[in-house]
Amino acid sequence: MILLYIVFSTIIVSLVSLIGIVFINKKLEELQKVSFYLVSFSAGALITGSFLHLIPEALEKKFTAIYSIIFGIFFFFILETFLKWRHCHELECEQHTFVPVNLLGDFFHNFIDGVFIASSYLVDFNLGVITTLGVIFHEVPQELGDYGVLIYAGLSPKKALNLNFIVSLTSILGGILGFFFLEKFKFFIPYILGLTAGNFLYLSLTDLVPELP
Repeated sequence: MILLYIVFSTIIVSLVSLIGIVFINKKLEELQKVSFYLVSFSAGALITGSFLHLIPEALEKKFTAIYSIIFGIFFFFILETFLKWRHCHELECEQHTFVPVNLLGDFFHNFIDGVFIASSYLVDFNLGVITTLGVIFHEVPQELGDYGVLIYAGLSPKKALNLNFIVSLTSILGGILGFFFLEKFKFFIPYILGLTAGNFLYLSLTDLVPELP
């Protein structure tokens, strides 16, 4: 049953990548304006999910998981630096000028999101839902930004949507593999929750909040 929840949740996360279809006939400036409001909401959702749910749950199960929270912040900084997966939500963004690198970053990012969702459901259904919502809230402005960047790079709207969707499917793979691995090695779960919290905090405080005026 838990695996079904994980697959269902990661499918929803993957479908978020198709949100660009709403703006397929609109100007990129309109997409930019909508993205700003979504970024604001996303930042608040990620911070709230981290401090009120993920961190307390991780520390309750294993207090040493606090180190994984700190490690997570540095870990995702390193990934962002080398994989160029930073989502500045701007159409002209230096990190997005090379489309293959941007897609590679999304590939790993979505896979890890799937693992995070799996670890949360293995602890508690409600925590799984909260983590899924946190991922979705961040994915919406992220996918809109990615769609706009691919269009800006010269891809057709249809090709941009297809590439975004294909790459987003890795979250399903991450969820399934994460379930089987963590089901066998459950002692890792509190640390994965800590990493999830570190990821949410890093994304909200470095990628999202700085973009707000």
